[in-house]
Amino acid sequence: MIVKDVIFAPGMGAFFYDDQAAIRAGRDTDGFVYLGAPITPGFDTVRKPGTSLGIGLVLGQGTTAWGDMMSVQYAGAGGRDPLFDPVTAQRLCEEVLLPRLNGLDVTDFRAACRVVLAALPGGKRLPLSIEYGASQALLAAAAAARKVTMAEVVAAEFSCPVVARRVPIYAQSGDDRRNNVDKMILKSVDILPHGLINSRSKFGERGEVFLEYVDWVARRVERLGQPAYKPVLHFDVYGWVGLGLGLDVDRIADFMAQAAERAAPFDLQIESPADFGSRQGQIDGFIMIMEALARKGCRAKIVADEWCNTLDDVRAFTSAGAAHLIQIKMPDVGSIADSAEAVLLCKRHGIGAYLGGSCVETDLSARIAVHIAVATGADMILAKPGMGVDEAISIVGNEQSRLLAELTRKEAANVRGQDH
Repeated sequence: MIVKDVIFAPGMGAFFYDDQAAIRAGRDTDGFVYLGAPITPGFDTVRKPGTSLGIGLVLGQGTTAWGDMMSVQYAGAGGRDPLFDPVTAQRLCEEVLLPRLNGLDVTDFRAACRVVLAALPGGKRLPLSIEYGASQALLAAAAAARKVTMAEVVAAEFSCPVVARRVPIYAQSGDDRRNNVDKMILKSVDILPHGLINSRSKFGERGEVFLEYVDWVARRVERLGQPAYKPVLHFDVYGWVGLGLGLDVDRIADFMAQAAERAAPFDLQIESPADFGSRQGQIDGFIMIMEALARKGCRAKIVADEWCNTLDDVRAFTSAGAAHLIQIKMPDVGSIADSAEAVLLCKRHGIGAYLGGSCVETDLSARIAVHIAVATGADMILAKPGMGVDEAISIVGNEQSRLLAELTRKEAANVRGQDH
């Protein structure tokens, strides 16, 4: 099966691009809008509507395989690529990708990725947003060529056993951090609530606002949840423990221990407790926090996000053992083949693999992520896109349910074939 044509479709991400530096600097809000000037290059306002660009590979028999390109919510922060511009992205695709794609045999997914996503002249890597969308389309094309699910393509390419095993789903609340928690509890989400603790007003002068919120979530689960419901509590604090208390690893560990007490009897995970300003700084700082937590007998887990973006970053964090879990933020990783490899890297090093992404993604990229998660046996997957909770749980949850039904049927058919 070869590519006969390539088409593009401008689209919308499911949330907004936000200037993290400006928000950390204390920009006021007016309703949903942030006031004041942006700081991060590429932003002309602090909050911008998310944009995407669909790339469609026109194959034989009238089939078109699609993928979507976009940035993450906090583009340009923590070592990430700049803000996504669909016009610039399409122009680059037309100049560089079209000659590589036209007439390409897409049956071999990773081989096609190596051809299409090769470096630019001079050795510079393609923008990660382009890698992300183009690799989605290539995976969909390979699945169409082989007449199997995308999960089966990934499993075959990476020599993983195809197992119909459900990956726990993690939902994020956005700013509606109380009503959305109730939704998550009523729907028995595996991991919650995110919390979007991205400003001093949400953290508190010394963390008191955040600790109160942790306590509220735990008590709310006890009040509204079914008796057997034991979710993991996972909060993303965007570096605010370090910003609020200083980059003192013992103080950070003490604070995490306090949060773990508030979260009891539920397990606690804190994403990005501090931002040490560079990849190596983050690795060294996280290792020291983990050691301090171990000395205190605290079981709270650190989740890496900032400064752990590309596959090379994941390789550095895993080889150093610099987190309990790593968020593999798929648009920041680039090629979804690299995301699959990142999950397997985490598993080989005994580190939790959280296949994440961004609220700014699309329904298409979210559904494709499910196939990567199931094929590689990720430990958790983000319910995405958007910040409405219900939509993301439906998109990711239903895609996973359909995929598992297909894989279960094939497993049963294989067993029957072996019996005969």
